[in-house]
Amino acid sequence: MNKIFRNGLTMGWLLITASGVLAQQSQKPSLTIDQIMEGNSFVGNLPHDFQWLTDSKTVYFYWNPENKAYDELYKVTVGNNKPVKVSLEEQQNLPSKRGDLTQDESRKVYSKGGDLFVYDFKSGTSVQITNTLDTERNPAFLLDEDKVAYQQGFNLFVWNRKDGSTTQVTNFKPGRAPRDIPSPIYEQWLEEDQLAHFDILQQRKENSEARKAHWDKLDIKHPSAIYMNGQDMYNIQLSPDGKFATYNLRNRLHAKSTEVHDFVTQSGFTADQKARPKVGSPLDTFQMGIYDIEKDSSFTLDITQLEGIYDKPAYLKDYLNEGEEFQAQYETPREVVVHQPVYSSDGQYAAVDIRAMDNKDRWIMLLDLSTGKMIQVDRQHDDAWIGGPNISSWNLWVGDIGWVGNKLWYQSEATGFSHLYTFDAKSGQRKQLTDGKFEVLSVEVSNDEKAFYLTSNKESSSEHHFYKLPVKGGNMEKITTLEGGNEVTMSPDNNYLAIRHSYSNQPWELYLQPNKAGAKAVKVTKSTTESFDQYQWKAPEVITFEARDGAAVHARLYKPENAKEGGKAVIFVHGAGYLQNVHKWWSSYFREYMFHNFLTDQGYTVLDIDYRGSAGYGSEWRTGIYRHMGGKDLTDQVDGAKYLIEKHGISADRIGIYGGSYGGFITLMAMFTEPDVFKSGAALRSVTDWAHYNHEYTSNILNTPVEDPIAYKKSSPIYFANGLKGDLVILHGMMDDNVQFQDVVRLSQRLIELRKENWEMAVFPMEPHGFKEATSWADEYKRIYKLFERTLNAPNEQ
Repeated sequence: MNKIFRNGLTMGWLLITASGVLAQQSQKPSLTIDQIMEGNSFVGNLPHDFQWLTDSKTVYFYWNPENKAYDELYKVTVGNNKPVKVSLEEQQNLPSKRGDLTQDESRKVYSKGGDLFVYDFKSGTSVQITNTLDTERNPAFLLDEDKVAYQQGFNLFVWNRKDGSTTQVTNFKPGRAPRDIPSPIYEQWLEEDQLAHFDILQQRKENSEARKAHWDKLDIKHPSAIYMNGQDMYNIQLSPDGKFATYNLRNRLHAKSTEVHDFVTQSGFTADQKARPKVGSPLDTFQMGIYDIEKDSSFTLDITQLEGIYDKPAYLKDYLNEGEEFQAQYETPREVVVHQPVYSSDGQYAAVDIRAMDNKDRWIMLLDLSTGKMIQVDRQHDDAWIGGPNISSWNLWVGDIGWVGNKLWYQSEATGFSHLYTFDAKSGQRKQLTDGKFEVLSVEVSNDEKAFYLTSNKESSSEHHFYKLPVKGGNMEKITTLEGGNEVTMSPDNNYLAIRHSYSNQPWELYLQPNKAGAKAVKVTKSTTESFDQYQWKAPEVITFEARDGAAVHARLYKPENAKEGGKAVIFVHGAGYLQNVHKWWSSYFREYMFHNFLTDQGYTVLDIDYRGSAGYGSEWRTGIYRHMGGKDLTDQVDGAKYLIEKHGISADRIGIYGGSYGGFITLMAMFTEPDVFKSGAALRSVTDWAHYNHEYTSNILNTPVEDPIAYKKSSPIYFANGLKGDLVILHGMMDDNVQFQDVVRLSQRLIELRKENWEMAVFPMEPHGFKEATSWADEYKRIYKLFERTLNAPNEQ
């Protein structure tokens, strides 16, 4: 009996232990904020910056699977699919990623360490063109591919491979041209009198002039000096035929810069750093020059040729005095930026992208370099601001335009979405190649110039795929099949794709795939850590809800497993304004994504909204915040709260809101102007007064404070601080040179003067706009979590 009893006890103990193990296995590991905020150390370091070798079989990329202090170069070969680390010796011999290829892609010219090299892919060897203490950059093959043009200092040079000669083709000089001041009259009289008295002096003068004339005929002709007269020169470029040089001049007005103060330094002394000017500061002015090498003469481009160059923006009508008639045009042309020409492959045509400094117009023009005359290809105008995928949203950043044969391709939002167009330079015919309620995100021309390769969200606003489209137009053939985000780098022979792919809950990895529709993509890297893999990460549901104006608002929804009626919720507001976060790929807000998993584990429902102004939904959505930030972008959050209450049983008095940068701004506006909707809010690195932000971003949306003060007063939280009722936490890095610390200091003083008591602020002395240190991230998000735990829990959950 004793033996049986002992065996029984043993068996019972084994059963209890096994059931305990099974219970532990079915219970997913818990997350901690400290874990999440370790960032890539917890998630894994993901592959990036893919580059094919010209053999179209080898892909180089940067990766850090060993979690070192730096990323290292790896390579993988098609068919082998096993990444290997690249030796230092091989790295030193590799051509630079940037450079220019010959038409047959057999040679590449590139700059490395300030010198120029030509790499021959057939022999695998490189030839060094220059070896100087100066820096040579921007090399490019001319139409005669035995010649390479490059820039050294302010000037262009041409190296001839056949004879090894180098020719300087421009002579730009800083400073102002020396003035030829005639001698005083009395000095001229004395010289003439001397020559009249002394025959030897007269003879010497005549001999000197004769010798100079003789040697001038024998001397190699050098280009005349062109002085920059105190302006900066950039974008200097030689035309493919080597006959013209184009260049841009920038007249700096030296607007007053802001300063960022560093309190925690190695020296122990505080340090000041110069940062950006503020919106509305005096803007630099720009010109484009053309230098005719054969004629040794130059001129600046005449912008009065541009259609609508004198037009005033429509918003100025709001500032007319009673009875005053609106004058639709200025007396002088608006300031513009002319970007450097883009040439057809045969060098026959040149096109320029020109932007108005007030952000309202974009002109694409054909340019005759010999005369400076322009023919309009397309004028894009928006009463708000020009922008959109592959178009860009500020005049110093240019979208893509290019040539396929004699057809210029470009993108326009003419239909409300960014689509691809071509313009035939011979016939003058324009053609729209893509159409629909989707956007073209990038364009590449095939080697045989018979097709475009496009990245687009045609399949769904929450997915990016790679497509092939005939140059003449037709159906877009979908190449990639993996659900989520696909960033494609095509091999030089166009036969293979290196795909950086991710899904909502799966970080970016490298895949290789034949460039054929429906072909299988093979995963090459595995980057995530063991700790990350142990947790069952949620793929948030992509939903839409109806806004008060009838618009369909896209959002990501995270729900707890056992959601109950009367539950609690948090609304997350992404930053940047024009950015998309409702999608099915690994978010750039990956810490926030993991924090939302953590919150749902604690019983919170989380809603992440692509509010008005977000990317991915066309121009009307993009410009829906024009002249009123904190308008529709905020009501979309309020309507999201209503959706949570009506559709998911969330308690109306248990909703919090948080976000960083633009998301921090919206959080402040929510807490100040919708205090009965949001019980509490956490505002991270928040804009509090748009008159103190930068010009490039803000002037697009709100114009300038002097010209459009109405827009700034409607859009800046500091004007509405008296409306605060709920609990507010403000968090900001003191080294933020983007949304500067001054923003929250000014707001805190305003809250003090208003005698508000239900707010607190935490500052991070060593952090910029995007935090660097895991300790800072963790401290910040623990404070956010504590705020929501304190304010959103029901009494029995406290």
